[in-house]
Amino acid sequence: MSRLALSLLALALLALAARAAEPKYTNKFDNIDIDRILGNERVLTSYIRCMMEEGPCTNEGRELRKTLPDALKTGCTKCNEKQKTLAEKVIKHLTAARKADWERLAAKYDPEGLYKQRYAELLATVTPPSA
Repeated sequence: MSRLALSLLALALLALAARAAEPKYTNKFDNIDIDRILGNERVLTSYIRCMMEEGPCTNEGRELRKTLPDALKTGCTKCNEKQKTLAEKVIKHLTAARKADWERLAAKYDPEGLYKQRYAELLATVTPPSA
């Protein structure tokens, strides 16, 4: 193998190792019952108030509020598959059933609309709840 090929291989291996070593978000809340939260207006409102810094937070809410800006900025690259699935479910629910709260959260966490563009395809699949 040529020196160039060996150098490229070494760089590729280093890049893979760095990617694998990238820290992930905590998974201690991955088994949260998201359907129960989304189906309970009072509980969901409490989480939204936490995210908006308008009320107290549960441990899960505090972790989410701390993690959300980085997750948006990085496209959730530190999320595991379960976290991505949960996030998608929450986004779909909020955009369909709690549009005003979604807009308030978007204004706080994405004031320039940069991340909304990234998730445009997901948002396009949302259908409003039937009346």
